[in-house]
Amino acid sequence: MNVWSKLLTAMRGGAHEAGEALVDSQALRILDQEIRDADAELHRSREALANIMAKQKLAAEKLSKVSARIAEYEQYALKALESGNETLAREVAEKIAGLENEAKLESEQAEAYATSVANLRQAVQQAEGNIKRLKQQVDVVKATESVQKAQLAVSQRYGGSQAKMHTALESLERIKQKQAERGARMEAAAELAVEGSPDQALEEKLRAAGITPASGSADSVLERLKQRSDS
Repeated sequence: MNVWSKLLTAMRGGAHEAGEALVDSQALRILDQEIRDADAELHRSREALANIMAKQKLAAEKLSKVSARIAEYEQYALKALESGNETLAREVAEKIAGLENEAKLESEQAEAYATSVANLRQAVQQAEGNIKRLKQQVDVVKATESVQKAQLAVSQRYGGSQAKMHTALESLERIKQKQAERGARMEAAAELAVEGSPDQALEEKLRAAGITPASGSADSVLERLKQRSDS
C-alpha cells in the first residue's frame, strides 16, 4: 500500500469517526424524530384500520339484507308451490339462487375484511406497545443524560474550586511564614536591646526569677541617716 492509499484510508477512517461522533451527539434528537415518524405511521395505520372496519361493517349489513331477502323470497316460493303455481315458484327460485350467489360473495368479502381487521388490529396494538416502551426508554435515557451532565458540571466546578482552594491555602501558608519570620526578627531585636544594657539585663533576669530589687523608701533613707549621725 503506497502513501496515497494510506492517506485515503486514514481520511475515510477520520470521516467515519467524525460521522459517528456527529450521530452520537445528535442521538436523542434523531431518536425523537424517529419516534415522531413512527407515531405518524401508527396514525395512518389506525386510519386504515378504521376504513377497513367500516367496509367490514357495510359488508356485514349488506349480507344481512341479502339474507333477509332470501328468506322473504323463500316464503314466496313456498306459497307459490302451495298454490300449485310451479312456474312462479321456479321463477322465485331463480331469484333466490341469484341472491344466494350474492350472499356468498358478500360473506366472503366480509370474512376477508374481518381477517384484515384482526391482523391490522394486532399489528397496531403491537406498534403502540413498542412505541410506548421506546418512549419510556427515551425518557430514562434523557433523565440519565441530564443527571450525568449535572454530575459532570459539579465535578468540574468542584475540581476548579479545589484548585482555587489549594492556591488560597498556599497563599495563607506564605502569609503565616512571613508573620513568623517578622515575629522572630522583632524578638531578636528586643533581645539585642536588652543585651546592650547590663543593669537592665540583670533587672530583667531578677524580675523573671521573681526577685524584685528593693526600691527606695522613707524608712530606709531615715535609717541610713541615723547611722551617719551616730558615727
